[in-house]
Amino acid sequence: MIRRLAALAATCLALPAWADDHVTTFALENGMEVVVIEDHRAPVVVHMVWYRVGSADEPAGKSGIAHYLEHLMFKGTDDVAPGEFSDLVAAQGGTDNAFTSYDYTGYFQRVAADRLDLMMELEADRMRGLALTEELALPERAVVLEERTQRTDSDPGSVFSEQRTAAQYLAHPYGIPVIGWRHEIAELTLDDALGFYRENYAPNNAIVVVAGDVQPDEVRALAEEHYGPLEPNPELEPRARPQEPPQLVERRMTYSDPRVAQPYIVRTYLAPERDPGDQREAAVLTMLSELLGGSSATSWLGRQLQFDEPLAIYTSAFYNGLSVDDTTFGLTVVPAPGVALDEAEAALDEALARFVEEGVDAEQFERIKMQVRAADIYSRDDVSALARRYGQALTVGLAVDDVEAWPEILQSVTEEEVIAAARTLLDRSNAVTGWLTGPEDGDIQEVTQ
Repeated sequence: MIRRLAALAATCLALPAWADDHVTTFALENGMEVVVIEDHRAPVVVHMVWYRVGSADEPAGKSGIAHYLEHLMFKGTDDVAPGEFSDLVAAQGGTDNAFTSYDYTGYFQRVAADRLDLMMELEADRMRGLALTEELALPERAVVLEERTQRTDSDPGSVFSEQRTAAQYLAHPYGIPVIGWRHEIAELTLDDALGFYRENYAPNNAIVVVAGDVQPDEVRALAEEHYGPLEPNPELEPRARPQEPPQLVERRMTYSDPRVAQPYIVRTYLAPERDPGDQREAAVLTMLSELLGGSSATSWLGRQLQFDEPLAIYTSAFYNGLSVDDTTFGLTVVPAPGVALDEAEAALDEALARFVEEGVDAEQFERIKMQVRAADIYSRDDVSALARRYGQALTVGLAVDDVEAWPEILQSVTEEEVIAAARTLLDRSNAVTGWLTGPEDGDIQEVTQ
């Protein structure tokens, strides 16, 4: 461990400036944005298409339609048979997949660099040429319902998380699960999917990110050939979402399930997101999460609750500011055997109060900054991670300049800023505190406000 930390320090000290990602950007006449990230160390390329639409942009009562459409995008066009898309990618020795989040939907392939032409041809074909029938769409809806059964309904932790998130947001659609509510998924129709597709899957609502062994001029030529002829949607409207009213009362919930073997506590606070041109507040919260709970062995909560007093077997803090609207800052405590949830929560509150009172340890803060910087450097070895870094940021409204400035902003955060942010953030009036319990810890399921 000591040798590894020394190596990390040497790596960081050897890089007085941040590594250049060799990023080139341009736009097509139809409004599509293209980002090229050069990495010539291996003859591979990652090709990603990001759409600026996610589950938080769904029509009221149609939850799950963004994720449902993601499934349907593999059901074929006039030129590609249902299921053939992934077979064509695999035949080139590549892999592909897709994902849906609150703010975006993405599709990607990782292939040999000389197969980029085919990947663009395939994605351009289904961007505006999806061909669906009831015979294809209805069975896929059943697949989505089964996915919800397996990933959410059958897992107490997932149900607990879903209910906490719903309680966190009073008005914003971030409170609706990405996969959708079961009763609304069951009512989705082919017309619903096609309407959502025609409105949102257009070149002027898409960002293409290409990372790997490519040249920008080559990518531009291929993009103009395959994506350039696609018609934009001139009626595409800016995102319009309900926004959160002031949150004035803490919400508390206890969810009990006989399958829970290990009870735990999660508390989330409403928190600001990263804003274009003004990322400092988010950077401070990112460093606060690292200080409080980034590593059980070195974080404040780890030392206070796991080592100084063995009241917990696990602690963490989490925050991700990459969202269009307000996100959450969270804390988790898993009590040690024999420690009740109320005792663990009281210890959490005492530890947070001491953190604000005592301030940030300067040496510890420098160690954490070194770890954050080293993690960023190592992440640049993965072209998929680089493509995701830019694609995710741009789809939530940030710019390439924001992505490139982020590491230095993190390093410039001060101890005083962290404590000031903690005083503001750790306000229980905009928090949801949840207990997940097993049968021996209680047999009630309730939400109180």
